[in-house]
This record gives sequence, C-alpha cells and structure tokens, in this order.
Amino acid sequence: MLKLISNAGLVLALTLAGAVAPASFAQAQDVQFRIGPDGVRIYERDRDDRYRDDRYRDDYRRGCSPREAQIAARDSGLRRPEVVRVTRRSVTVQGWTRYGPDRIVFANRRGCPEIG
Repeated sequence: MLKLISNAGLVLALTLAGAVAPASFAQAQDVQFRIGPDGVRIYERDRDDRYRDDRYRDDYRRGCSPREAQIAARDSGLRRPEVVRVTRRSVTVQGWTRYGPDRIVFANRRGCPEIG
C-alpha cells in the first residue's frame, strides 16, 4: 500500500514538473499554450491585434470623464464642484473655495492633469 502511494506521488510530481517547465519557456518568448474546449492552441501575444487595440483604446483614447474631474477638483479643495464645460482638450469645473467662486481646468487626458 505504501509503495502504491509513493508511486502515485512520483507520477503526480513528474506530471506537474512536465506541465510547469514548458510554460516558463513559453512565457519568456511571449508564446503561451492555451488549453480550451477546442484543444491546445499556441497563442502569440505580439501577433494578436486585439491586444494592441484594447491597450490603445484604454490608455490613449480614454480621457478625463466629468465624474473624474469632479473628484479631482474636490481633492484639490473645491467645494460643490460642477462641470461647466467639456471640450476635446479640456474639462472645466467650477466650485467654491473659502475665498469665493473658483474654477479649475483639467486636460481631457487620462488621469485628469490640471492645466490651470
């Protein structure tokens, strides 16, 4: 019985070692083996155009939303911030400080950097 358990453990260890070794080589070369309902397929990240399109869309096209501008203005000390203008290049937010009405202009880029 003990010999059967040790043989099963040895088989399991060799199987896991065989599965882990090719995966590490594949990731070093940006090649992955994917196992799915249609079998084993080779996936190359550099050749997948959908990956580039998603990265481009998320990183560069996504600008500063009005909600993000309001949050950034509130973090800068503006009370009751209200978005009054959104253009292709900027998002303008008006609100109140302790000295009276004020406004902040953010660039319509990811992260809402403050322009002036």
